[in-house]
Amino acid sequence: MNIPFLANWLNRHETEQGAGLAAALADHPEGVAELFSECEMLRAQARTAGLELDQTPASLEALDQLMPRWRRDPEAVPWLGSDAGFYLGTVIVRTLRGAAWQSWPNGRPVIRLTSGRELDVVESGVSWAMTGSPELSQVYAEAAEG
Repeated sequence: MNIPFLANWLNRHETEQGAGLAAALADHPEGVAELFSECEMLRAQARTAGLELDQTPASLEALDQLMPRWRRDPEAVPWLGSDAGFYLGTVIVRTLRGAAWQSWPNGRPVIRLTSGRELDVVESGVSWAMTGSPELSQVYAEAAEG
């Protein structure tokens, strides 16, 4: 994977990271989207359960049905939740016309819908990993409604 902005982005000071992500999204949106779609921890959990993540809304429904064995490891939950949020965002961007990754001033990646509404998919993913709510498929359905 060739993502030219990554080295510069990772070397920025924390206060500059929001600006760095915004610039990376403006200059290399496909590269950032590819990076966000990796979700290796989530993909490993899904594979263990016999599920291949194919970046479709149906895969979100299948994730919602997984037994949450990861909750036994409190250190893994935030990482898995972040992956779930990035995966949710990936499905939204790839399947809903006009949806795109954006960055809040603090550097938090969010999804901006054509309506102008912004979704903090990482927060939704972490909540899903911790409690099972909101369901990833429900967040997607609400985004698809507009």
